[in-house]
Amino acid sequence: MSSPTTTTDAGDAAPSRQPPVERPGLALAVLAAGMLMITLDGSIVTVAMPAIQRDLNFTPAGLSWVVNAYLIAFGGLLLLTGRLGDLLGRRRMLLTGTTVFTLASLLAGAAGGAGLLIGARFLQGVGAAMTSAVSLGILVTLFTEPAARSKAIAVFAFTGAAGASIGQVVGGVLTDALSWHWIFLINLPIGLATLYLAVRVLPADRGLGLRQGADLWGALLVTSGLVLGIYAVVGVEEHGWTAGRTLGLGALAVALLVGFVLRQARAAIPLMPLRVVRSRSVVGANLVQMLMVAALFSFQIVLALYLQQVLDYSALATGLAMLPAAVAIGTVSLGVSARLNGRFGERRVLLVGIALLVTLLALLSRVPTEADYVTDLLPLMFLAAGFGLALPALTSLGMSRAGERDAGLVSGLFNTTQQVGMALGVAVLSTLAAERTRDALAAGEGLPEALTDGYRLAFRVGAGLLVAAFLVAFTVLRGGSARAGTAVNGAQDAPR
Repeated sequence: MSSPTTTTDAGDAAPSRQPPVERPGLALAVLAAGMLMITLDGSIVTVAMPAIQRDLNFTPAGLSWVVNAYLIAFGGLLLLTGRLGDLLGRRRMLLTGTTVFTLASLLAGAAGGAGLLIGARFLQGVGAAMTSAVSLGILVTLFTEPAARSKAIAVFAFTGAAGASIGQVVGGVLTDALSWHWIFLINLPIGLATLYLAVRVLPADRGLGLRQGADLWGALLVTSGLVLGIYAVVGVEEHGWTAGRTLGLGALAVALLVGFVLRQARAAIPLMPLRVVRSRSVVGANLVQMLMVAALFSFQIVLALYLQQVLDYSALATGLAMLPAAVAIGTVSLGVSARLNGRFGERRVLLVGIALLVTLLALLSRVPTEADYVTDLLPLMFLAAGFGLALPALTSLGMSRAGERDAGLVSGLFNTTQQVGMALGVAVLSTLAAERTRDALAAGEGLPEALTDGYRLAFRVGAGLLVAAFLVAFTVLRGGSARAGTAVNGAQDAPR
């Protein structure tokens, strides 16, 4: 199999090789720090929402846009910014995105009104998309040796998984001790340190040039389709699945995305060469990830709601209660996942990880209204080690066909399905839980019991989504370790 840097498709220029990195450990730390900042921001906000609502006089519907504005910009721009990273240089895109995110965090932290905060959150989403879309692409081109790549991906995946739990703890501490403004201002030192080190340790890459993928119509179609699709999904909880707004926006989003695919099949220089989606590993890993992320919303968010609204935990106590899960994830991700992937193959490790997560959500679907943390919940937290097995293996499989030309695009696609899965998880599971709670209240149950009924349903549905992810991984993905130098590259990428 030839190196991806020596073969080109019609209209594609041979890309320049990624320059060698002198300090790979520090380079990985820079990429992980950028991911940590973005992941922390996603979870840290949820803890501070009640305080934000009180201070800025948000309506309940308006408050949701503190999250939705970020999610729409983030999810809608990932694919475009990933490809632009390939064309303009992934290091340049990461630096620009980190700068935008840091400045937007300063704006959000200083916000004294609802409109300014929502606008700042949208800009944070733009910066997060630019940074996240190329981070994995940089990683897989810097770490080309399989064992080193597997270890680097394990660190990167751990940062994303554990960051969500850490964010809840940090959010509770900052909100209670200082104010909600500091959940955004904390990004300033992280962002500045990331920028300083990125300039010093990440090698510059020239990129392919805009002429190798400047499909403006394709960019307009895919960005509009993703933004409208996510906008439709995040409004489901307020408007319902069968509302004209939801159906109309959803149909328009699908039409735009279909138009994008047709455009890519005919464009002389496509924004997303369709060779990218001919790989079984790329398609299968992205589908598995979308199902997993949708399901795991029930662990990260629904469990936090159960602790606060049913068991009456404070924001800080909720974060501390979920901290053992972060420890379990970190121990497995950093301690054994790379070795297991190398010995047994990513597919087998992924299946074991998903099976553990199915067990976790199935047991959570039986939580009592008056749970004892030590006996009823603490043992389940250690089953979250399944994250530590599944996420690094899935990331390796999703990026295993990414070569020099398309690493940013494949990274952007992988992150896009993550955000789409999150939006679907929020819409589906929160809507089902709310409907079950309303029905239980109408039947005469007390509020704690009714809330618990709703959360149990969300856990059961989440377990079902994970079963579907297991079946897709079992039937679509194939075994083996990610191999350096295999790219989604023309005839070299036979479907597999």
